[in-house]
Amino acid sequence: MKKYWLFALLGTSLNVFAQSKIDVKKEIDFASKQYELMLKTHPDYTKTPQSVNPDGTLRDMPTSWWCSGFFGGSLWYLYEYTKNPKWKVAADKWSMAVEKEQYNTDTHDLGFMLYCPFGNGYRLTKNPKYKEIMLTGAKSLATRFNPKIGVIKSWNKFQSYDYPVIIDNMMNLEFLFWASKVSGNKEFYKLSLSHADTTLKNHFRPDNSSFHVICYGDGGKVIAKKTAQGYADGSMWARGQAWAIYGYTVMYRETKNRKYLVQAQKLADAFLNHPNLPADKVPYWDFNAPNIPNEERDASAAAVTASALLELTKYSGAAKGKTYFDSAEKMLESLSSPAYKAKLGENHDFILMHSVGAKPLKSEVDVPLVYADYYYIEALLRYDNLMKKHK
Repeated sequence: MKKYWLFALLGTSLNVFAQSKIDVKKEIDFASKQYELMLKTHPDYTKTPQSVNPDGTLRDMPTSWWCSGFFGGSLWYLYEYTKNPKWKVAADKWSMAVEKEQYNTDTHDLGFMLYCPFGNGYRLTKNPKYKEIMLTGAKSLATRFNPKIGVIKSWNKFQSYDYPVIIDNMMNLEFLFWASKVSGNKEFYKLSLSHADTTLKNHFRPDNSSFHVICYGDGGKVIAKKTAQGYADGSMWARGQAWAIYGYTVMYRETKNRKYLVQAQKLADAFLNHPNLPADKVPYWDFNAPNIPNEERDASAAAVTASALLELTKYSGAAKGKTYFDSAEKMLESLSSPAYKAKLGENHDFILMHSVGAKPLKSEVDVPLVYADYYYIEALLRYDNLMKKHK
């Protein structure tokens, strides 16, 4: 298989890449203007931008919140694209705001909290301070791995269950792979394989949709399959499916083990071929929500999926690759339209509107979410890089 399916298209479908449907510069310029405003309204580094409350007020959260790293990560992406040093300064400040979370062993979300800001920061600057923070954080994250069960524990407790693991946890593995390469500690690598393989075994249904929460008992026995943020235990929660697609795409990139590529493709196909996926490819918050088409959309799920598909494109054959690229491009077109993108100075200076955090918990329903912005900007950069490489 060729490394990039695009090479196989040169003779037949070059036009797929010849004309960009997304004006990336325009969208990054807009994101920059919004986030300039966001910086002015957020002088307090102890509270990170998160969302909007039901009463319309801004919702900020402490650095211990799982989303605390996304704002800094987005600022690094703006610096990467624009090369403007003001974004580097802002990104450093907002990354260092979450520095203390490197010692946090009470959460599985250190990949989001540390790798999104410091990982991007280190990639772009090679600042040794960032590396040390992340290596400490990786050790903290690894304390939540139980070798007898084979997975990283997510929440400390869920309902009556003591060892819940959520599909979101797949997003931590990129962080641990990085830590393994940089430190030479192979345990991080082995841990990641174990988590991915155990999740592959237990987290998916025959139709390739993902459960949200798998609850483990003694010896790694699965004792319950649940949801916390989806419509029902057996439904396909849109962002959970997105995390899964992204996570197994990363697994293939880091290991080149084809079983992970096959899994990522199965998960992507289940998402894209679902009869309840709207024509604009921005999913309802849950594919099985009871009142479709009168259910909220989740722009965050579309942003995560678009970013994942743009990477998955590179590893897939010509037909699948074209499908993934076209689908990601359509998602970005939709997210960049007035239907989902805020007007300048509105939406509390977040970029995207219409995301859903946890509707069953009546939390963050049809609001902006900081991680929707992060993955949207990431997807824009990935799209731009693909287009530039294959012009």
